[in-house]
Amino acid sequence: MKPLPFTRDFIENLTERYPTPFYLYDERTLRRTAQNFANAFAWNPDFKEYFAVKANPNPALLEILHSENFGGDCSSLPELVLCQRVGITGENIMFTSNNTPAAEYVKANELDAIINLDDITHIDFLEKSLGGSLPELLSFRWNPGNLRDVQSVIGNPVEAKYGLTTEQMFEAYKIVKQRGVKRFGLHTMVASNMLQPEFFRFTAKSVFEFVLEIERQVGIQIEFVNLGGGFGVAYRPDQTPLDMSRVGADIQEEYDKAKMTLKIFTESGRYIAAESGTLITRVIHEKNTYKRYVGVDACMANLMRPGMYGAYHHITVLAAPLAERTETVDIVGSLCENCDKFAVNRDLPAIGIGDLLAIHDAGAHGYAMGFQYNGKLRCAELLLQEDGNVRLIRRAETMDDYFATFTSRH
Repeated sequence: MKPLPFTRDFIENLTERYPTPFYLYDERTLRRTAQNFANAFAWNPDFKEYFAVKANPNPALLEILHSENFGGDCSSLPELVLCQRVGITGENIMFTSNNTPAAEYVKANELDAIINLDDITHIDFLEKSLGGSLPELLSFRWNPGNLRDVQSVIGNPVEAKYGLTTEQMFEAYKIVKQRGVKRFGLHTMVASNMLQPEFFRFTAKSVFEFVLEIERQVGIQIEFVNLGGGFGVAYRPDQTPLDMSRVGADIQEEYDKAKMTLKIFTESGRYIAAESGTLITRVIHEKNTYKRYVGVDACMANLMRPGMYGAYHHITVLAAPLAERTETVDIVGSLCENCDKFAVNRDLPAIGIGDLLAIHDAGAHGYAMGFQYNGKLRCAELLLQEDGNVRLIRRAETMDDYFATFTSRH
């Protein structure tokens, strides 16, 4: 089983104020995870985690992480503004985007964010967008290509749309050096949800070696490396959680071997936020045809990861968290799509109409990936604070919200 920071009675009482479905985030879990992550890199005095805002763009959660000295990794104009509104500005923002509109570069520069370019052609585009000048500090995203095949959500780096090739990286630094850039960073992100500690050692070693070669060939000093994210979450109860203390120690060892003096940055989103969030939903239908289906009031519009790419999220029946798993069922929502399933052929305890289900590890890429197909309205988000009180941090959408952007009188 997977632990939960609340009981069935607690949730039942909560549903009297907030109808299901809703997301419930646990502040204690979020802070604990953030602190453990930062401690793994405490050996680097300038370490900074830039939380991937796309994973969970709720300002209440960003404020918590900001108080833990985290920055924000942004990839769009609204994400930049969101960070600004919670007090994350300047070099506490890393702006890493692709196919970027000019206005977004202008805003990032206005905030003095670190701009991390995704393509060599973006040098000219950025310069033109900023009225003919480049920032003093620039970073480039490196796509190492065939350096290593990575089986993950991102896939093989050669097939990924992100980043500059190895050859382009050398040329890019030469160009911006000639155009007056004084400070330089390097970023890479080649995997997602990795649970093998050795992967991060390999990535760090490769990056450190590459930095030394760039410095030698181009005649510059790289100020920081952003090792990206990809730190995995043990979504299944039988998986071994990623040992962050080992990851940090392994990277430190490679850092010392290479005699580096770099600042180390990361941009984790999933690892930081996933475990803190739970999607609460109630069973409203049962169906027995060629299979047994359990219908709930949440759907893929609330959490699309299982339907989108078969991702596993553990499910607890709150009425019987320790009961024997005697039924094999599909847990389904109400969308007009057959992929609208939270679980397929899942062994669970006996479930009845009215039961509450907790869908675990939904704090990252959950609400953030929601949509309105079939006219579905986005649900509320709640925060279980450290003092035990629950605070509404995003209300549920209404039909007035849904119709608000239409221009006709209908």
